[in-house]
Amino acid sequence: MDSIKPADIVKSMIALGAAKGALPPRDLLIRGGLSGALLGCATSLAITGSLQTGIPLVGALIFPAGFIMIILLGLELATGSFALLPLAWKEGRLGGGRMLANLGWVLLGNLIGSLCYALLLVGALTMCGQAPLNEIALKIVAIAETKTLGYEKFGAAGLATVFIKAILCNWMVCLGVVMALASSSTVGKIVGAWLPIFVFFAQGFEHSIVNMFVIPAGMMLGAKVTVADWWLWNEIPVTLGNVVGGLLFTGAALYLTHVPRQPVREASRPGLAPLAEPAM
Repeated sequence: MDSIKPADIVKSMIALGAAKGALPPRDLLIRGGLSGALLGCATSLAITGSLQTGIPLVGALIFPAGFIMIILLGLELATGSFALLPLAWKEGRLGGGRMLANLGWVLLGNLIGSLCYALLLVGALTMCGQAPLNEIALKIVAIAETKTLGYEKFGAAGLATVFIKAILCNWMVCLGVVMALASSSTVGKIVGAWLPIFVFFAQGFEHSIVNMFVIPAGMMLGAKVTVADWWLWNEIPVTLGNVVGGLLFTGAALYLTHVPRQPVREASRPGLAPLAEPAM
Protein backbone atom coordinates (compact mmCIF):
# COMPACT_ATOMS: atom_id res chain seq x y z
CA MET A 1 0.00 0.00 0.00
CA ASP A 2 1.27 3.50 -0.83
CA SER A 3 -0.94 5.25 1.73
CA ILE A 4 0.88 7.14 4.51
CA LYS A 5 -0.50 7.55 8.03
CA PRO A 6 -1.57 11.04 9.17
CA ALA A 7 1.06 11.21 11.95
CA ASP A 8 3.77 10.44 9.39
CA ILE A 9 2.32 13.03 7.03
CA VAL A 10 2.82 15.70 9.71
CA LYS A 11 6.42 14.54 10.16
CA SER A 12 6.87 14.93 6.39
CA MET A 13 5.34 18.43 6.57
CA ILE A 14 7.92 19.43 9.18
CA ALA A 15 10.80 17.90 7.20
CA LEU A 16 9.61 19.52 3.98
CA GLY A 17 9.31 22.90 5.70
CA ALA A 18 12.88 22.60 6.97
CA ALA A 19 14.15 21.59 3.52
CA LYS A 20 12.38 24.52 1.87
CA GLY A 21 13.78 26.87 4.50
CA ALA A 22 17.33 25.79 3.67
CA LEU A 23 17.08 26.70 -0.03
CA PRO A 24 19.17 29.70 -1.22
CA PRO A 25 17.50 32.80 -2.76
CA ARG A 26 18.55 31.80 -6.28
CA ASP A 27 16.59 28.55 -6.12
CA LEU A 28 13.64 30.21 -4.41
CA LEU A 29 13.39 32.80 -7.19
CA ILE A 30 13.68 30.24 -9.99
CA ARG A 31 11.25 27.76 -8.45
CA GLY A 32 8.92 30.55 -7.36
CA GLY A 33 8.97 32.09 -10.83
CA LEU A 34 8.11 28.79 -12.48
CA SER A 35 5.27 28.23 -9.99
CA GLY A 36 3.76 31.65 -10.66
CA ALA A 37 3.87 31.05 -14.41
CA LEU A 38 2.42 27.54 -14.18
CA LEU A 39 -0.43 28.69 -11.96
CA GLY A 40 -1.15 31.52 -14.38
CA CYS A 41 -1.18 29.02 -17.23
CA ALA A 42 -3.59 26.80 -15.30
CA THR A 43 -5.84 29.82 -14.68
CA SER A 44 -6.02 30.77 -18.35
CA LEU A 45 -6.66 27.10 -19.15
CA ALA A 46 -9.56 27.05 -16.69
CA ILE A 47 -11.02 30.24 -18.20
CA THR A 48 -10.69 28.76 -21.69
CA GLY A 49 -12.35 25.49 -20.69
CA SER A 50 -15.23 27.27 -18.97
CA LEU A 51 -15.89 29.49 -21.98
CA GLN A 52 -15.59 26.72 -24.57
CA THR A 53 -18.02 24.43 -22.75
CA GLY A 54 -20.26 27.02 -21.11
CA ILE A 55 -19.84 25.04 -17.88
CA PRO A 56 -17.83 26.86 -15.16
CA LEU A 57 -17.27 23.61 -13.28
CA VAL A 58 -15.09 22.39 -16.16
CA GLY A 59 -12.59 25.14 -15.35
CA ALA A 60 -12.40 23.96 -11.75
CA LEU A 61 -11.87 20.37 -12.87
CA ILE A 62 -8.86 21.21 -15.05
CA PHE A 63 -7.27 24.04 -13.03
CA PRO A 64 -5.46 21.66 -10.61
CA ALA A 65 -3.20 20.55 -13.49
CA GLY A 66 -0.92 23.53 -12.84
CA PHE A 67 -0.79 22.91 -9.10
CA ILE A 68 0.02 19.24 -9.62
CA MET A 69 2.93 20.14 -11.91
CA ILE A 70 4.26 22.43 -9.17
CA ILE A 71 4.02 19.63 -6.59
CA LEU A 72 5.63 16.93 -8.73
CA LEU A 73 8.49 19.20 -9.83
CA GLY A 74 9.29 20.35 -6.28
CA LEU A 75 8.73 24.03 -7.08
CA GLU A 76 7.95 26.84 -4.62
CA LEU A 77 4.51 28.32 -4.01
CA ALA A 78 4.34 30.74 -1.10
CA THR A 79 0.77 29.84 -0.22
CA GLY A 80 1.72 26.21 0.38
CA SER A 81 4.72 27.26 2.46
CA PHE A 82 2.42 29.17 4.84
CA ALA A 83 1.47 25.80 6.35
CA LEU A 84 4.89 24.12 6.24
CA LEU A 85 7.58 26.59 7.28
CA PRO A 86 5.94 27.57 10.61
CA LEU A 87 5.91 23.90 11.63
CA ALA A 88 9.64 23.61 10.96
CA TRP A 89 10.14 26.81 13.00
CA LYS A 90 8.00 25.41 15.85
CA GLU A 91 10.14 22.27 15.93
CA GLY A 92 13.37 24.31 16.03
CA ARG A 93 14.48 23.21 12.57
CA LEU A 94 14.21 26.66 10.99
CA GLY A 95 14.99 30.13 12.34
CA GLY A 96 12.31 32.82 12.32
CA GLY A 97 14.39 35.21 10.22
CA ARG A 98 15.18 32.51 7.70
CA MET A 99 11.49 31.59 7.49
CA LEU A 100 10.43 35.18 6.75
CA ALA A 101 13.23 35.65 4.22
CA ASN A 102 12.22 32.42 2.47
CA LEU A 103 8.60 33.53 2.16
CA GLY A 104 9.69 36.93 0.86
CA TRP A 105 11.89 35.47 -1.87
CA VAL A 106 9.23 32.96 -2.92
CA LEU A 107 6.52 35.62 -3.08
CA LEU A 108 8.81 37.75 -5.24
CA GLY A 109 9.51 34.79 -7.52
CA ASN A 110 5.78 33.98 -7.75
CA LEU A 111 5.06 37.60 -8.68
CA ILE A 112 7.77 37.73 -11.36
CA GLY A 113 6.62 34.46 -12.92
CA SER A 114 2.96 35.49 -12.84
CA LEU A 115 3.69 38.84 -14.50
CA CYS A 116 5.87 37.24 -17.17
CA TYR A 117 3.15 34.76 -18.09
CA ALA A 118 0.53 37.55 -18.07
CA LEU A 119 2.64 39.57 -20.53
CA LEU A 120 3.17 36.56 -22.81
CA LEU A 121 -0.52 35.60 -22.75
CA VAL A 122 -1.65 39.15 -23.53
CA GLY A 123 0.64 39.13 -26.56
CA ALA A 124 -0.78 35.78 -27.67
CA LEU A 125 -4.41 36.83 -27.21
CA THR A 126 -4.09 40.20 -29.01
CA MET A 127 -1.66 39.39 -31.83
CA CYS A 128 0.84 41.53 -29.91
CA GLY A 129 -1.66 44.36 -29.62
CA GLN A 130 -2.82 44.33 -33.25
CA ALA A 131 -6.08 42.37 -32.87
CA PRO A 132 -9.27 43.16 -30.92
CA LEU A 133 -9.92 41.39 -27.62
CA ASN A 134 -11.36 37.92 -28.00
CA GLU A 135 -13.74 36.17 -25.61
CA ILE A 136 -10.96 34.94 -23.33
CA ALA A 137 -9.36 38.36 -23.07
CA LEU A 138 -12.69 40.01 -22.28
CA LYS A 139 -13.33 37.44 -19.55
CA ILE A 140 -9.94 38.16 -17.98
CA VAL A 141 -10.78 41.88 -17.97
CA ALA A 142 -14.11 41.16 -16.25
CA ILE A 143 -12.45 38.93 -13.64
CA ALA A 144 -9.81 41.56 -12.85
CA GLU A 145 -12.47 44.22 -12.28
CA THR A 146 -14.65 41.90 -10.19
CA LYS A 147 -11.71 40.94 -7.96
CA THR A 148 -10.91 44.59 -7.19
CA LEU A 149 -13.64 47.10 -7.96
CA GLY A 150 -16.25 44.51 -7.07
CA TYR A 151 -15.00 44.51 -3.47
CA GLU A 152 -14.25 48.23 -3.37
CA LYS A 153 -17.89 49.22 -3.84
CA PHE A 154 -18.77 47.41 -0.60
CA GLY A 155 -16.05 49.15 1.42
CA ALA A 156 -15.19 47.45 4.73
CA ALA A 157 -17.62 44.62 3.99
CA GLY A 158 -15.78 44.01 0.72
CA LEU A 159 -12.43 43.81 2.51
CA ALA A 160 -13.86 41.41 5.08
CA THR A 161 -15.32 39.25 2.32
CA VAL A 162 -12.11 39.03 0.30
CA PHE A 163 -10.19 38.21 3.50
CA ILE A 164 -12.61 35.39 4.37
CA LYS A 165 -12.48 34.00 0.82
CA ALA A 166 -8.68 34.00 1.08
CA ILE A 167 -8.77 32.04 4.35
CA LEU A 168 -11.06 29.43 2.82
CA CYS A 169 -8.92 29.26 -0.30
CA ASN A 170 -5.61 28.55 1.35
CA TRP A 171 -7.13 26.07 3.77
CA MET A 172 -7.82 23.99 0.65
CA VAL A 173 -4.58 24.86 -1.17
CA CYS A 174 -2.45 23.78 1.78
CA LEU A 175 -4.54 20.63 2.09
CA GLY A 176 -3.55 19.99 -1.53
CA VAL A 177 0.11 20.10 -0.48
CA VAL A 178 -0.59 17.82 2.49
CA MET A 179 -2.70 15.35 0.52
CA ALA A 180 0.15 14.96 -1.96
CA LEU A 181 2.25 13.78 1.00
CA ALA A 182 -0.38 11.14 1.85
CA SER A 183 0.88 8.80 -0.89
CA SER A 184 4.25 7.56 -2.07
CA SER A 185 3.06 6.94 -5.65
CA THR A 186 2.80 9.51 -8.43
CA VAL A 187 -0.83 8.66 -9.15
CA GLY A 188 -1.69 8.92 -5.45
CA LYS A 189 -0.01 12.32 -5.21
CA ILE A 190 -1.90 13.58 -8.27
CA VAL A 191 -5.29 12.47 -6.97
CA GLY A 192 -4.59 13.72 -3.44
CA ALA A 193 -3.48 17.15 -4.63
CA TRP A 194 -6.30 17.50 -7.16
CA LEU A 195 -9.19 17.11 -4.70
CA PRO A 196 -8.76 20.22 -2.46
CA ILE A 197 -7.63 22.44 -5.35
CA PHE A 198 -10.78 21.59 -7.27
CA VAL A 199 -12.84 22.48 -4.17
CA PHE A 200 -11.28 25.95 -3.80
CA PHE A 201 -11.42 26.93 -7.46
CA ALA A 202 -14.99 25.74 -8.01
CA GLN A 203 -16.22 28.06 -5.25
CA GLY A 204 -14.43 31.20 -6.40
CA PHE A 205 -12.21 31.63 -3.35
CA GLU A 206 -9.27 34.06 -3.46
CA HIS A 207 -5.69 32.91 -4.08
CA SER A 208 -2.92 35.50 -3.95
CA ILE A 209 -0.71 33.90 -6.61
CA VAL A 210 -3.56 33.33 -9.06
CA ASN A 211 -4.43 37.00 -8.59
CA MET A 212 -0.82 38.01 -9.31
CA PHE A 213 -1.54 36.76 -12.82
CA VAL A 214 -5.20 37.43 -13.57
CA ILE A 215 -5.47 41.01 -12.26
CA PRO A 216 -2.32 42.38 -13.99
CA ALA A 217 -3.31 40.50 -17.16
CA GLY A 218 -6.70 42.20 -17.03
CA MET A 219 -5.01 45.56 -16.50
CA MET A 220 -2.80 44.99 -19.55
CA LEU A 221 -5.93 44.18 -21.55
CA GLY A 222 -7.69 47.38 -20.52
CA ALA A 223 -9.41 46.68 -17.20
CA LYS A 224 -10.24 49.91 -15.35
CA VAL A 225 -8.11 48.86 -12.39
CA THR A 226 -5.13 50.75 -10.95
CA VAL A 227 -2.13 49.27 -9.21
CA ALA A 228 -3.50 50.70 -5.94
CA ASP A 229 -6.85 48.96 -6.58
CA TRP A 230 -5.05 45.68 -7.18
CA TRP A 231 -3.02 45.78 -3.97
CA LEU A 232 -5.42 47.50 -1.56
CA TRP A 233 -8.61 45.68 -2.52
CA ASN A 234 -7.16 42.29 -3.34
CA GLU A 235 -3.48 41.37 -3.13
CA ILE A 236 -2.74 42.54 0.42
CA PRO A 237 -5.92 41.28 2.15
CA VAL A 238 -5.82 38.06 0.12
CA THR A 239 -2.20 37.35 1.06
CA LEU A 240 -3.00 37.94 4.75
CA GLY A 241 -6.06 35.70 4.53
CA ASN A 242 -4.01 33.00 2.78
CA VAL A 243 -1.53 33.13 5.68
CA VAL A 244 -4.31 32.61 8.22
CA GLY A 245 -5.97 29.81 6.28
CA GLY A 246 -2.79 27.86 5.64
CA LEU A 247 -1.17 28.42 9.03
CA LEU A 248 -4.17 27.84 11.30
CA PHE A 249 -6.63 25.63 9.44
CA THR A 250 -4.07 23.26 7.92
CA GLY A 251 -0.60 23.50 9.47
CA ALA A 252 -1.45 24.20 13.13
CA ALA A 253 -4.61 22.07 13.17
CA LEU A 254 -2.90 18.94 11.84
CA TYR A 255 0.19 19.54 13.99
CA LEU A 256 -1.86 19.81 17.18
CA THR A 257 -3.75 16.59 16.62
CA HIS A 258 -1.06 14.40 15.03
CA VAL A 259 2.26 15.54 16.49
CA PRO A 260 3.90 12.70 18.46
CA ARG A 261 3.25 12.99 22.18
CA GLN A 262 3.95 10.99 25.33
CA PRO A 263 1.36 8.38 26.38
CA VAL A 264 -1.11 9.65 28.98
CA ARG A 265 -0.83 8.07 32.44
CA GLU A 266 -3.48 7.88 35.16
CA ALA A 267 -1.40 9.07 38.12
CA SER A 268 -4.30 8.87 40.55
CA ARG A 269 -4.69 5.10 40.11
CA PRO A 270 -1.32 3.43 40.76
CA GLY A 271 -0.65 0.08 39.21
CA LEU A 272 -2.48 0.77 35.98
CA ALA A 273 -0.66 0.50 32.68
CA PRO A 274 -0.37 3.63 30.52
CA LEU A 275 -3.31 4.29 28.23
CA ALA A 276 -2.57 3.13 24.71
CA GLU A 277 -2.49 5.57 21.83
CA PRO A 278 -5.45 5.04 19.47
CA ALA A 279 -4.65 2.91 16.46
CA MET A 280 -4.60 4.69 13.11
